[in-house]
Amino acid sequence: MQDITKNNFDFIRVLLAFIVFVGHLGVLSQSPKLAILMYSPVEIAVFAFFIVSGFLIARSYERSSSLLSYAKKRFNRIVPGYLLVVFLCAILLSLLSTLSFSEYFGSSELYKYLFWNSIFMNFKAPTLPGVFHNQAVNGALWTLKIEVCYYIAVPLMFLFFGKNNKYRNISLIIFYFVSLIYLNSFRMMGKEEISRQIPGALCYFIGGMLVYFNFEKFIKHKNLLFIIALITVWIDLILNIRLFSPIMISVIVLYIAYSFKFLNNFGKYGDFTYGIYIFHFPIIKTFTALGLFENYNPYLMAVVCMLVVIGVGVSSWHFYEKKFL
Repeated sequence: MQDITKNNFDFIRVLLAFIVFVGHLGVLSQSPKLAILMYSPVEIAVFAFFIVSGFLIARSYERSSSLLSYAKKRFNRIVPGYLLVVFLCAILLSLLSTLSFSEYFGSSELYKYLFWNSIFMNFKAPTLPGVFHNQAVNGALWTLKIEVCYYIAVPLMFLFFGKNNKYRNISLIIFYFVSLIYLNSFRMMGKEEISRQIPGALCYFIGGMLVYFNFEKFIKHKNLLFIIALITVWIDLILNIRLFSPIMISVIVLYIAYSFKFLNNFGKYGDFTYGIYIFHFPIIKTFTALGLFENYNPYLMAVVCMLVVIGVGVSSWHFYEKKFL
């Protein structure tokens, strides 16, 4: 039986973060020459992050010695880095504000931003005074409130169906279809943004959990399941409905995680994904605000921007995040 700890999750997370970065670069750079990048499958990448979380968080909770141990691990993984990007943006982006320093640091909008963002409710105060023409500072943070809610939900789910309850799969499948009803209902109403929120994204998170709880069967039949998943996702795309595709995308993501053994050591130098993900949005917007994509070769600036994002992600891990883990 394959060792569950030997996997390619580090590679997958970096790949997904890069897909999100590329898509946002195409949109936020406002450069016609980079516009093609906006077709990067950002939404699929974000949902794939939830799939990976569903698998790993279920494993984390099941292997934790206590609820406190689990909560401490989850807190240290997400909160320090999150608060870092919130407060750094609030301080450093004052340099780009159209307001004077005294006006900026005296503005109530700044402190609303710090308060609401600090408690993962960035949608309540997404802007900083005079920064980026009063547009959202970090549009990537919307997923983290969902992630935190799922961290809280996992112990409640285990309480509901127990660690070894024979009805566990049935319980999760019920949650899965309730989530799908929410997701497809709002999509049909044209409310895509609402459909992606906590109840709608849950079906992807549960997809990861289901694979974890049925890991031995998954590994035994993974090649057949992978083929079925590809066909099913293709059919769902043609019909423009999400019925089985969330669980099938889970199969595809986790197939990659437990194939291609040469990628097992991808993360040996550190886990830079989180830093890349939480910092890339304001970095791209800073390049745009400074006119770098407009006044210089946009392809060169795209590469420079990518290198800056990677550098910040690596630094965030080695000099900050790692100390909490």
